Amino acid sequence: MSFKTFSLAIITATTLALPARADPVISVSDAYARVSSPVAKSGAAFLVIENTGDEADQLLGATSDIAKRVELHTHLSDADGNMQMRHVKEGFSIPAGGSHALERGGDHVMFMGLTNGLEHGDVVTVTLTFEKVGELTIEVPVDLERKAQHGGHKHGE
Repeated sequence: MSFKTFSLAIITATTLALPARADPVISVSDAYARVSSPVAKSGAAFLVIENTGDEADQLLGATSDIAKRVELHTHLSDADGNMQMRHVKEGFSIPAGGSHALERGGDHVMFMGLTNGLEHGDVVTVTLTFEKVGELTIEVPVDLERKAQHGGHKHGE
């Protein structure tokens, strides 16, 4: 076997032995947190999670030192049309090449048992835990002036 053929065989074998990289690549945008009043015992964070990778990922949970408990929640309508907030234990899927919005009236990060009041302009540290990419720590500004985005939902995503 010639040196050229041998080298080509080694390069080919090495390339085929390496795993294909189709990992999710996660980023967060438009994050903000809010509370209903300065003395509220609960609050929420809203954000858009984007996955520019070739493989879906799952947001499994969140933590923050501002609350005794942090959970992923959603709003569901009961048989009478009343909205109820529910803990989503399995988390939220972030599709490959797509995004998932955590927004008011829908999916969100819920802070329960706030350890201190939150004021407009404060910054909250939140660690998001994903199934594949692991932990991602973000800084979330408290915005008590932002109005709800009516009609801004992207249905079907």
